[in-house]
Amino acid sequence: MARRRNAYRDAPPPAQDPPDPGAAGVPPVSVPQATLTAEPQPHGDARPEDGPAPDETPPPRRRTRTGPSLGERLRRVRPWVWWTSGGSVLLLAALAASWLLLPVRSVTVSGNSHLSGPEVRRLAGLSPVLGSDFGWLYYGRWRARGLLGSPWVASARVTRSFPDRVTIELTERRPFARWQPPGGAAVTLAEGGEALPGGPVSGLPLLSGWGPDRLNTALTAARALSRYTVQSVAYTPSGVTVKTASGSVWSGDLHSLLKYAGSISMYPNQHINIYPWGVSVQE
Repeated sequence: MARRRNAYRDAPPPAQDPPDPGAAGVPPVSVPQATLTAEPQPHGDARPEDGPAPDETPPPRRRTRTGPSLGERLRRVRPWVWWTSGGSVLLLAALAASWLLLPVRSVTVSGNSHLSGPEVRRLAGLSPVLGSDFGWLYYGRWRARGLLGSPWVASARVTRSFPDRVTIELTERRPFARWQPPGGAAVTLAEGGEALPGGPVSGLPLLSGWGPDRLNTALTAARALSRYTVQSVAYTPSGVTVKTASGSVWSGDLHSLLKYAGSISMYPNQHINIYPWGVSVQE
């Protein structure tokens, strides 16, 4: 019984209900009502707290390296790569040293009459490069092919001799005749018809004519009769006239002219007409 009485004594007093405003003697109390307004929500699913304010710029992000460092990458290179790179460097160094230590110091030129020695060396590609002589070890046909680009050079032979000598043997084209084109300046020709710039303009047979081009016919006639000291060859649509030191000859057919050319020596100081059927001599 004693424990039960103490429990009732320690219990908190019961809560009292608020006074009823409708009860007698208690005045009513007015409570102000709060006005609630709905705040505007942003469009979409994003909310203001999802990102920074429009006027705020986010701080720049710093890159962090996650791969291996330069030293680690170099250590990973295979050994054969280092050997190949080192060998290439040594090869380039050896080539440069051979260029400087083995230059072309002696050049011998023979067979040239129109072209000068310095001009032959220039055409042969033996001019100094960057202030130093061309390397003997690297000189070859690819360098000397400039010689064949000259109309005066018919053929060339280039020989290298260790350690620093180059010999050039030329065969030059010889001036054979002068070609006087209609309305143009005279041109020096070789025996094969190649134009030779800067050639002599005197002491050579003069080739000229009009009508269809028969320059090859005139050259052939001049070559065939060269032993008779040809002075001129003139062609027309009707034939070819050759003047020599001892007379002249005409023929309308090149084959007949070459066939009966010996009649020039038989009738010196005469004008000869050659036909396919025979020879006519004029006093």
